[in-house]
Amino acid sequence: MTTTTGVPTLVRGRFGAVAPFLVGGVLVIVMAVLPLLNLSLPGILPGATYTPGSLALLSLCLVFAALALSYNLLLGTAGMLSFGHALYFGAGSYGLGIALQLLGVPMWPGILIALIGGLLIAVLTGGVAMRVSGIPFAMVTLAFAQAGSVLVRRNQQVTGGEEGLRLPVAQVPEWLVGVINTRNLYWFTLAVLVIVYLVVLWVDRSRLGHLAQATRENELRVQVLGLSPYLAKLVVFVVAAGCASLAGVAYMLLQSGTQPSAVGADLTITVLVMVVLGGVGFRWGAIVGGVLYTILDQRLTVLARSEWIQDLPAVLHVPLSEPLFILGVLFILVVLFLPGGIAGTVDTVIRRRRGERTRSQLARMDDADAPKTEVTA
Repeated sequence: MTTTTGVPTLVRGRFGAVAPFLVGGVLVIVMAVLPLLNLSLPGILPGATYTPGSLALLSLCLVFAALALSYNLLLGTAGMLSFGHALYFGAGSYGLGIALQLLGVPMWPGILIALIGGLLIAVLTGGVAMRVSGIPFAMVTLAFAQAGSVLVRRNQQVTGGEEGLRLPVAQVPEWLVGVINTRNLYWFTLAVLVIVYLVVLWVDRSRLGHLAQATRENELRVQVLGLSPYLAKLVVFVVAAGCASLAGVAYMLLQSGTQPSAVGADLTITVLVMVVLGGVGFRWGAIVGGVLYTILDQRLTVLARSEWIQDLPAVLHVPLSEPLFILGVLFILVVLFLPGGIAGTVDTVIRRRRGERTRSQLARMDDADAPKTEVTA
């Protein structure tokens, strides 16, 4: 009886472990062939999937999905609320432009220089910020981001100041320059998203990720076990910053330039909204949140300028002509009715159908056991 009933369970368990990789592989293949297809999504994409306008929008979605993934590693895995994550995104974009312009290196060494610069900045700022935790940590990261924004805006000769920094196209391969090569840029950003996802997946499933998650739940317990929560959080912080820098590199190439807003705290708040919308702690949720927010942000701007919105009464015209107002209302509705985000809601429904405990129930059980564990220790 044990063997007969155990085999199907074992098969289901193995399939459940492999299924996410199969689904992910299929999705990557589908996304990779999109530029070769003539698909139209009215109201979502400005044209067919092979047109430069649609590919540019999809590429931007992939860039912010990668950035949201990196922030989810910070917030979802390690439980660190940062208001300065955009600093490392800006380090990647500005770092690439400065390396190409001032050092005159080719693109690939320039990318490497930008990533190393982003990692060094993360080590320095993270090492200081993580001397505190909670809201003080968030405030310190915000201060670093604001300092970076001031440096970018004030150094006209190096960063371009308020006007931003244009991409030195002479140092970039021809197959990544111009509207005619939007398809290649799309594939490049897709590769960046895959790389970031694999890095985040490796961290989440490694001993480092488990230690960071344990620190998020109960840092005192980790210290009692003789482990170093500070070092674990710092490494996760640096890895997340490196992923954000890589997303910034892709942004620089895609937009053929960057601007001071890529460093400011406003971008970090936007990415935080993406992660909360998709579901904190869920990798695929961060991707969905990044893509959904970017599409809404771009398409609602077009909708706000449409004639039928302009013809509405003032009581409707004024709010509907402001995309940020609509996005804000959407975010409030998600927080109120889908507190776990899109991915969290889906996960809760699936777990309840299987008769398993949801993540919130498991978290409450851990909180109930925590005092007992501390007393015992």
